[in-house]
Amino acid sequence: PDNCLPFEERIIVMGILVECPACKIRGGLKRKLCKCGYNVQKAHSKNYWIEYYLNGKRTRERVGRSKQAAENRFREIQTAKAEKRHININKNVLVNLGELRDWYLELSEVKQKRSYSDIARCVSLVVEHIGEKTTAIQLELKHIEDFRKYRLRINSIRGRPIKPATINRNVANFRAMLNRAVDYGKLEINPIGRIKNLEENNIRERVLSQEEFERLLSNCHGEIKGIVLIAYYLPMRQEEIINLTWEEIDFTHGFIRLGANRTKTKTVRSIPMHPKIIYYLQCLPRPLKGGFVFSKRRFPKKAYYKAVKETGLENFTFHDLRHCAMNNLRLAGNDHFVIKKASGAKTDSAFKRYNLVTEEEMKGMKWLEEKVEDSGMMDTYMDTKA
Repeated sequence: PDNCLPFEERIIVMGILVECPACKIRGGLKRKLCKCGYNVQKAHSKNYWIEYYLNGKRTRERVGRSKQAAENRFREIQTAKAEKRHININKNVLVNLGELRDWYLELSEVKQKRSYSDIARCVSLVVEHIGEKTTAIQLELKHIEDFRKYRLRINSIRGRPIKPATINRNVANFRAMLNRAVDYGKLEINPIGRIKNLEENNIRERVLSQEEFERLLSNCHGEIKGIVLIAYYLPMRQEEIINLTWEEIDFTHGFIRLGANRTKTKTVRSIPMHPKIIYYLQCLPRPLKGGFVFSKRRFPKKAYYKAVKETGLENFTFHDLRHCAMNNLRLAGNDHFVIKKASGAKTDSAFKRYNLVTEEEMKGMKWLEEKVEDSGMMDTYMDTKA
């Protein structure tokens, strides 16, 4: 048996291999052209591998795109052979994606996130497509590219094409899993490294006029009417509205005050209330012991989209009402820092996504008045044009 062989025979060092980016064939470092005709030496996106025999079995380790890292690993194996000691097996060889997923989703830091269900779904989608039995050492960028192509071809549950932004979130959560595995020592390196995102074009360019909103509101019934009313006038998110409590409403000063555990950004937020919102809330029956404003505490999707359809609106989501609220606050002349504070938008880029400057608004463009020193300037300009 192999275990009875001298140590020198159990470890046979072969060398460093470089993988052709075009056809994925591996060859020696000195080759310039691959069999497929691709110039491997000039390629920037090539992967390096280490090849050696261990106990009579050929072993190949994918190191990644760093030649330096490949050389370091190669010297490590050579040293192990010279010192007659065992090779430290690359951890990426020992764990598969299914095991990584199960481990990652059990981390307390992941389970306590409000977006845990989304994280689990995103990671599972990628793992199931690539294969649960695929080891980390076998994982390559082509697997991610195949996943993205697959997702772009199929439709969502609603029958609509899946957007690039959704696919980017799937891949980002998968990469986060690999990075945490490296931090915890379960992997040597993240085998896919950095990934360029798909180009996103998901900025919504639809805001309602006052007349359109009134028609939408008239088609809403029950608690959905109040939810839509708040969403249109106040820059609040869906979860913030449906979980609103009476204790968070300050009628004395006209504010809704949300604790850090109630906001997406984990920061305390105060939102000034529109007079129509104050009137609506004061007209609602209020329990003596407080509690939630809306009894069901879940967003009635069917009721909302039925109202949208009856209003004659196309492709108008509930989140678009937040766009309306922030855009109307800007049109009312509020400072954009005030709007950011009330809405919870942390960055200027996030704030800009919610604002749409229309042609109707641009008709009121103001021009700098110029002092005409020469009364014949216009005549001279017209002569030049002629």
